[in-house]
Amino acid sequence: MSKIGRKPIEISTAKVEIKDKNVFLKGPKAEFTHELPEAVNASLENGFLILSISENSRKNRMIWGLHRALLANKVTGVQTGFEKKVKIVGLGYKAQLSGKKLTFTLGYSHKIDYELPVQVTVDVDKTGQNLIFKSSDKFLLGNVCDTVRSFRPPEPYKGTGIIIEGQVLIRKAGKTKSSS
Repeated sequence: MSKIGRKPIEISTAKVEIKDKNVFLKGPKAEFTHELPEAVNASLENGFLILSISENSRKNRMIWGLHRALLANKVTGVQTGFEKKVKIVGLGYKAQLSGKKLTFTLGYSHKIDYELPVQVTVDVDKTGQNLIFKSSDKFLLGNVCDTVRSFRPPEPYKGTGIIIEGQVLIRKAGKTKSSS
């Protein structure tokens, strides 16, 4: 049995409709449609979304856990949404928001313009170094944060660059002066 797949998904403010192999989710933040594979079945019981499999095999158990996790993320997205904090570290490094376009000044000879996807919003503080990305789609939010991080990955000696909160940054010791 899949340990993840058998856990029920709690539904509080979301409206869930199941038609054949499609699960329709609608909440205050967004709405999603999730298509289940043939082996996985969904049902609603007492405010919980429960997934089950028709035939117990290794492949079906893996798919069961995967789709349970994907559906749980979508339910959380439509109910409360997701957010990731990104910090820009470095002298003169900053971001500016104008409409749906972020303009980064990251020590290059040019500025980098990045157009945000429709479902993603960002809050930039007055220094331009603390950004909070928000979205109801966890996958899209992760992709946006990784793309932004790729503009100036953190370097291991000084620690400057774009750092996503919770990311472990391995620092290295610089050159040392030998006394001979």
